[in-house]
Amino acid sequence: MPASSSLPAVPGAWVRALGRHAWSWWHLLHFGAVAVVLMLSPSSYDPARRSRAAHHVYLTTWQVLPWFTVLTALLSLVLIRIVMVTAVSYGLSQYALEMVVRVLVLELIPLAAALFVTLRAGLAFNAGAVASLGAMPATPQRHIDVQRLRDSLLAQVTGNAFSVLALAVVSSIVALLLAYLLVYGLSPWGLPGYMHTVGRVFEPIVAFGFAFKTVLFALAVAVVPAAASLEPRPQGAAASTVQPGAVRLFLVLLLIEAASLTLRYF
Repeated sequence: MPASSSLPAVPGAWVRALGRHAWSWWHLLHFGAVAVVLMLSPSSYDPARRSRAAHHVYLTTWQVLPWFTVLTALLSLVLIRIVMVTAVSYGLSQYALEMVVRVLVLELIPLAAALFVTLRAGLAFNAGAVASLGAMPATPQRHIDVQRLRDSLLAQVTGNAFSVLALAVVSSIVALLLAYLLVYGLSPWGLPGYMHTVGRVFEPIVAFGFAFKTVLFALAVAVVPAAASLEPRPQGAAASTVQPGAVRLFLVLLLIEAASLTLRYF
């Protein structure tokens, strides 16, 4: 009898949990829209804010760009070599270069840059963001304080977004150069065929999709952890051992990548 009396409470708990999740995603979308508008607004960058944004760009990008590029180059060398040897062994050497560009440049490098910035910076300033903006009341009706967000958090968000874009672009260029050197060596005579192959891969719709996906990765890494850090927590909720927004960010990155692959190949 006691067990049966507790059954009506289960659907109610599910409905409340579903409502909390729905509001949490709405909070993420709202925060992301506000953050994007602030990043694109010239009024957000007075001298003090420009200085803070430049400082965070330096911390998240220029400090790590050289060794991240070297690491990406080493991994690219290994992957390119594996693809080339495998293609030659199966008599498909004419498709090896195109496969390298499609897999390495279009898919792996942007995702690697997003994951790297996520682990290094995207989830690192959660505690600092909450401390700088103050305690958040546990009420779903709270509006985002745009002025405080612009003053306290916009520099981190801008720095993380720029870092993903910069690392992805530089690493993609390095990977393309390495692919040419491994296929044609130092000879300039392979340049027309190489440019033809790369141009066939980066047709306009694919190039636009690549750029759009990379921008979405950058916005996700910049916005999702910050939104999760500022999201009000229910009264008496147990503290989580997972960084705020970690699971949601990886889910968003997975959805972006899956949508990109679906639109490109299906």
